[in-house]
Amino acid sequence: MTDTPQADVSARQSILDRIRTKQVHSAPLPTIDFQRVQSFDDPLDRFAQSLVSVGGQAHMVDSVNDVKPIMDQIPVFRDASQIVSLVPECIRGTVDTAAIHDPHTLSDVDWTIARGEFLVAENGSIWVDGNTLPHRVLLFIAQYLAIVVPKSEIVATMHHAYQRIEGFDGRFGIFVSGPSKTADIEQSLVLGAHGCRKLQVFIVDQM
Repeated sequence: MTDTPQADVSARQSILDRIRTKQVHSAPLPTIDFQRVQSFDDPLDRFAQSLVSVGGQAHMVDSVNDVKPIMDQIPVFRDASQIVSLVPECIRGTVDTAAIHDPHTLSDVDWTIARGEFLVAENGSIWVDGNTLPHRVLLFIAQYLAIVVPKSEIVATMHHAYQRIEGFDGRFGIFVSGPSKTADIEQSLVLGAHGCRKLQVFIVDQM
């Protein structure tokens, strides 16, 4: 009588062993002619328009001191009690992330105020260096997210963005653009289904 489970294991192992003997060579990356890559007359305006189109909101401010007065006008910020601020010169947080060892305990965070490295005009995204985050989940677990970025740090397209982060050796990095969204259920767009419900971006002239 054939031992079917053992035969299945043997066949599976045989397939895996054959796969390991195959060498798959990666295709070389294409050469980008940056002289032909799209540019914008007003990259900051294009960024703001792109961000709005994906559900976010951009604020042009002169200094970090202008951030909190704008945030204070947002009801869900005024009523918030659990605020993680990674940009204390703008807003003081109420949660001490240095005392947090289990990221699951951050599930009740109302706002995360994060620092962005640069903007991408093409699609309204912001590059966030994970080394600035004590817990990477802070970008995704908070009800609301605000990102503060220097006005001078902007590139036109994702081609330029990837050129800029070439050689990045941080433990984590991500492009963030707008609140989370899904349209899987009845093809109806829902914002904040599995991440922040709203994204506020502060583009600061002097930091």
